[in-house]
Amino acid sequence: MTGNIFDINNIFFTIGGQGISFLEFFAVLTGLSCVFLASRGKVANFWIGYLYNILLFMMFMQKNLYSSMLIQPISLIINLFGHYRWTHPRENEKDGKSLLKITLLTGRQRIIILCQVAIFAFFWGLLLSKLNVYWPDLFPMARQPYLDAFVTVMILLAQLLSAQKKLDCWAIWFIVNTTNGILYIKAGLAFMPIVACGYLILAFFGFRMWRKKWIDEK
Repeated sequence: MTGNIFDINNIFFTIGGQGISFLEFFAVLTGLSCVFLASRGKVANFWIGYLYNILLFMMFMQKNLYSSMLIQPISLIINLFGHYRWTHPRENEKDGKSLLKITLLTGRQRIIILCQVAIFAFFWGLLLSKLNVYWPDLFPMARQPYLDAFVTVMILLAQLLSAQKKLDCWAIWFIVNTTNGILYIKAGLAFMPIVACGYLILAFFGFRMWRKKWIDEK
């Protein structure tokens, strides 16, 4: 491996006949570490998450996945919000360790949120599909703009729910990681679909651990 280690074309190793860059590999390690810590309710997950946002921004920019790239600054803000919410809960929101306790969305909240996601994902996908039309010199043709937009919006929703310690966040992460596998395959990220399976496993155990804690705190 020579040159810029953060160039996605700079191959670190190969798997399944396709090269894996250092950037992609390091992003995977930070992402899995972040989810692992979050599944156990560890505040340290936010510190890893900040680095993860930066690495993803660089990787998606080089892969022309503009929705996923442009949303990283927003994701970073959500991480900051979650970091504060977890460590500065109101008196009636504290768990046994004086951190934010786990709660559930109401049925009405779920319906409203899903409708908002559908509308926003459609218009975001439409915008992505037009970037190359209006700024061809700046943006090459986007890959799978509507799928990219859907995944991006769902990721933000999952992060917002995680930031508020809503048990529902794990259901969204299940959808995200399944859809992400498809998106990564279409984008030529050979390693990431395998990693998406790792995220699914972590999400399953995260749900079980959060649910147990939620029941204990009721």
